[in-house]
Amino acid sequence: MPLLKGSIVPPRLPDPRSGLVLDTHELSRRAGTLKEVTRVAEAPADLGIEVIGVPPGSPVDLSLRLESVVEGVLVTGTAKVRLSGNCARCLDEISRTEEVDLQELFCYPGKELDDAEALRIEGELIDLEPVLRDAVVLDLPFTPLCRPDCAGLCPDCGANLNRDPDHGHAEPTDPRWAGLEGWTEPTNEPNNKE
Repeated sequence: MPLLKGSIVPPRLPDPRSGLVLDTHELSRRAGTLKEVTRVAEAPADLGIEVIGVPPGSPVDLSLRLESVVEGVLVTGTAKVRLSGNCARCLDEISRTEEVDLQELFCYPGKELDDAEALRIEGELIDLEPVLRDAVVLDLPFTPLCRPDCAGLCPDCGANLNRDPDHGHAEPTDPRWAGLEGWTEPTNEPNNKE
């Protein structure tokens, strides 16, 4: 059935099969009720920036506490993710585990808050993906490095200076004399034309 102009589109419910979707049914809107959640979920796509991020489908270890409050459900905890990318100086691959803190209040339907961008509980389900995305992306380094003292690449030949710290080049030839580089000095060998 097509929607009429000006009609309200009902909110799309989160997929309960996703590891990042939590059910709040057990909290039953009683302030002070707690629920501990520990699980491993799959990382969603595009969780990162161009040079470093979380590979899609990689494990996300969640350790969360859900607490029912008057306005909704307060979610606090941590998420461990595996980062993968390239060093901004030497272009070597980077792979390491990071732990990010999560904290967000999900409002019950009908509860009004001053924040227009507040996340809502949709039919007793909480979708953690936007919270995880914000926490991970904001925690990523702007210029990721394989190590703090990365030496980078040689500007002349591109050699990795971390692997060859004594790397060097011969003294450059003055460009005015570059045309004479192919010439050699005459040798002092005896002439055999006798």
